[in-house]
Amino acid sequence: MIPSVLAAVLAGCATVPPPPPAPAVPAGAVLSDWRGVITAAERDRYQRREAAWTLALQQARRQPGSGDISSLGDLIVPGAARPSVTPPVGAYRCRTVKLGSQSGEEGLGYVVYGWFACRIEQTPAGLKFSKLTGSQRPSGLLYPENDRHMVFLGSMALASEPAARAYGLRPERDMVAVVERIGEQRWRLVIPWPANESNLDLIELVPAVPTRR
Repeated sequence: MIPSVLAAVLAGCATVPPPPPAPAVPAGAVLSDWRGVITAAERDRYQRREAAWTLALQQARRQPGSGDISSLGDLIVPGAARPSVTPPVGAYRCRTVKLGSQSGEEGLGYVVYGWFACRIEQTPAGLKFSKLTGSQRPSGLLYPENDRHMVFLGSMALASEPAARAYGLRPERDMVAVVERIGEQRWRLVIPWPANESNLDLIELVPAVPTRR
């Protein structure tokens, strides 16, 4: 049975609001503009991300799945983003949660995978996210958007392939995600309309070694 927390989330997803407007840039700030980099196909996915949330959560409610969805909490709440989104540089544990099915009613409504290794690093082009282990390994840059929202533009490496190539070189592997902070030391990448399997992918990130306060 899908837990009550998921049912509550679904109740708030009846309508699909338009994408948020671009935030005002403070005087003197210099931002990398992802809008000048993103491809038309990924822009379309980004603009339809609320619809991806709605469909994926509806399928997760009514179709069988794999893994413990009841333990995910804010990870599967669309409006869970908190301020101070930028993740610190370092090693992370990460896991992927797939919601919905591109096979319609025939597929699994959700799949919760185990933990793998990821990394956030500073590069001359900006912050870079990389999933280091597992059979699906996205990698790409994190572009500033506002205090609750960054945009990831990257590419996917599969199976035993080498690290993913730069965004835009293999359109069939390109991907866009929204990066959000959803807890004290917890982030997620929200990937709408991925190329295979699901209708929404979530990559949860927590520091490999939690920071003491």
